[in-house]
Amino acid sequence: MLDLFSTHIKSNLSFLKNTRLVIAISGGIDSVVLAHLCNQFDLNFVLAHCNFNLRGKESDTDEDFVLELSEELNVEAFIQRFDTEAYAKENKCSIQMAARELRYDWFNDLAEQLEFDYILTAHQADDNLETFLINFTRGTGINGLTGIPTINENIVRPLLPFSREQVEDYAKDQNIKWREDSSNSSRKYLRNKLRHEVIPILKEINPQLLDSFQNMLENLNDTADIVEESLNAVAKRAIVDINESGVSYKVSEFKKVNNSKAYLFEMFKDYGFTEWNNVVNLLDAETGKYVTSNAYKLTKHRKLLILSDLVDRPNKKENVTLSMSKHQIESSDALFETPIGNLKFEKVSNLLKPTKNTIFIDKEKLKFPLKLRLWKKEDIFHPSGMKGKKKVSKYLKDEKLKPSEKENTWVLTSENKTIWVIGRRADERFIANEKSKNILKIELY
Repeated sequence: MLDLFSTHIKSNLSFLKNTRLVIAISGGIDSVVLAHLCNQFDLNFVLAHCNFNLRGKESDTDEDFVLELSEELNVEAFIQRFDTEAYAKENKCSIQMAARELRYDWFNDLAEQLEFDYILTAHQADDNLETFLINFTRGTGINGLTGIPTINENIVRPLLPFSREQVEDYAKDQNIKWREDSSNSSRKYLRNKLRHEVIPILKEINPQLLDSFQNMLENLNDTADIVEESLNAVAKRAIVDINESGVSYKVSEFKKVNNSKAYLFEMFKDYGFTEWNNVVNLLDAETGKYVTSNAYKLTKHRKLLILSDLVDRPNKKENVTLSMSKHQIESSDALFETPIGNLKFEKVSNLLKPTKNTIFIDKEKLKFPLKLRLWKKEDIFHPSGMKGKKKVSKYLKDEKLKPSEKENTWVLTSENKTIWVIGRRADERFIANEKSKNILKIELY
């Protein structure tokens, strides 16, 4: 497995080689094997362990095990303890959801404070199948069936191509010790029921289940790309105006497509509407008819559908949908008001770690005027920290953004070359380095 892991990293995740990494480690077999593989591959990492205090002494023993493992691998370990039950009660969520929120919030805080580049988690192919089945049993659209992404912002999952059986075989072959979580054998949780009762039967029916599943995921992701492309095309034709009152869509564009209900659902599903037959009926309704969700209102007005806030909220700009708006920036010494906030340009002498809303650019690589606009289907950029180029549409899809978030993603460009997918990732070609003589800090706030 080490050879396969090495090939996978070199071919698909080579950017990990020269970065600082946090491995999310529970003490279970998957995360322990990931730590050993990364150590064998000589990656620069630390361990981060969450003690959720849910299993008494067992939780404390897991913590002790992680500390011993860090000494064995000669890497640093960070431990965080949580009162998970109190958090779940306070936030009115399940224990599982509470643990997830606490875990990822802490990982991201740790990475930001100590300037780590990526967080590695040990999800593998069987976890991906379980997640698919969970979404399937609960009911979901195509986006819920496309699997766990290998890369999602600063979260990377290097073990996704490998099965649980491969991980176990490697651990046993290398005499690697790990901790067994007693809760994993409980049938109380849906994931465990699928893992212990359903998936073994599916594998008995089809011994090549994981291979078949991977092929299906590739097909579904290809189909999702087609759906997204079609949806964006309709959105661009349908939207005629965006202002403080809302977003206006031409009714005729929804009537032209073969399945109006499907397009309306995909266009407006993230705004909380549930009565989709009523939404469809708006296409032929009289002026003034409307449908509401908890926060939004969709109104028929002559030949338009108008999406608006149900009440005034300060975040209105964050919910604006696709437009062809464009803003031109003539110089680098100014503050610009934009539809997504203030964009500040500042010359600096020190090169600091970028954030989602702050990047450091080599000014000599820019040619003014710069343009700020919503992304287009044909946009391509070179994501920082990665090798090669990528379509912005593909990048946003891999980020698992909601359609409303995708539609309101802006890019900063120089001569039609993407400098920055605003609030997400800069283009490697423009990033300043230690040799840059003219560093420009660009900040959105």
